[in-house]
Amino acid sequence: MKTFDIKNTQVLQAIAAIDSGSIAELLDLIDKQPRLVKDRLRNHDEGYFKDPYLLWFVADNPIRVGKLPHNITEITRGLARAVKRLAPDTCQYQLDYALGLVASGRTPHECGVQIAMIDLLIVEGALPGGAMAALANGNLAAAQHLVGRGDHLTLAIAVCLENINDINNLIALASPGEKLTALAAAAHYGKAGMIKYLLDMKMDPNGFPDANSGFHSHGTALHQAVSSGCLNCVKLLVEAGARQDLPDKIYNGTPLGWATYLQSDANEEPRKTNFYLIEDYLRSL
Repeated sequence: MKTFDIKNTQVLQAIAAIDSGSIAELLDLIDKQPRLVKDRLRNHDEGYFKDPYLLWFVADNPIRVGKLPHNITEITRGLARAVKRLAPDTCQYQLDYALGLVASGRTPHECGVQIAMIDLLIVEGALPGGAMAALANGNLAAAQHLVGRGDHLTLAIAVCLENINDINNLIALASPGEKLTALAAAAHYGKAGMIKYLLDMKMDPNGFPDANSGFHSHGTALHQAVSSGCLNCVKLLVEAGARQDLPDKIYNGTPLGWATYLQSDANEEPRKTNFYLIEDYLRSL
């Protein structure tokens, strides 16, 4: 969602104040127009940012500007407290969803404020959650931090943290979908050692992650291994019997198709080379 899609001038002013770090201006706008934190902004998006609250713009997720002001934690605190004061009926939902956006967002991570914003939102009342969404979006440190703050430790998170004791405790009770999610997560992060560990425990490499896990459920572990650029991970899965003909559930692409596309889409030469090697290996089978 882009700010130029917004027609309400007061909302635009409030978002601009967030983006520029103008906390005094932002709080003054809210004092004059409390509906800025009470009402949802109606838009035409169908994704996870449909009809957002003003608080949710602190995460820049989806990315609008690609950066956050230096005082984003103060901005977030001021907004959160305004929501608690002026919108008690929706406060918990607003805070919880904001936490998920921060935990899964790229901009808070790249700006080095993700953990601080997570802690601030929890202090202001958000329930610890979103660790799996953080994991799915490459924010492993955020996932670990959220678990430390009380979020649920899943097998997938334990695997990506390479915590053998937790893995062994959790895998005995894990469903087939949870096991596939863990294997796909290990592949997504290019963790060949964890893939081998799970495969040595007779885990089936075929199938899709649990659709309700919060992790990418549209691709198999082999798809995710390809996307990681890790040839060793791809080989481990293929040698364990991973099917190469299974298309993903969104783009209808096979693992080979992913390798071909990612090679053409990669900006960095080392990654292009990795995808080329994976493509060459899959074609040779």
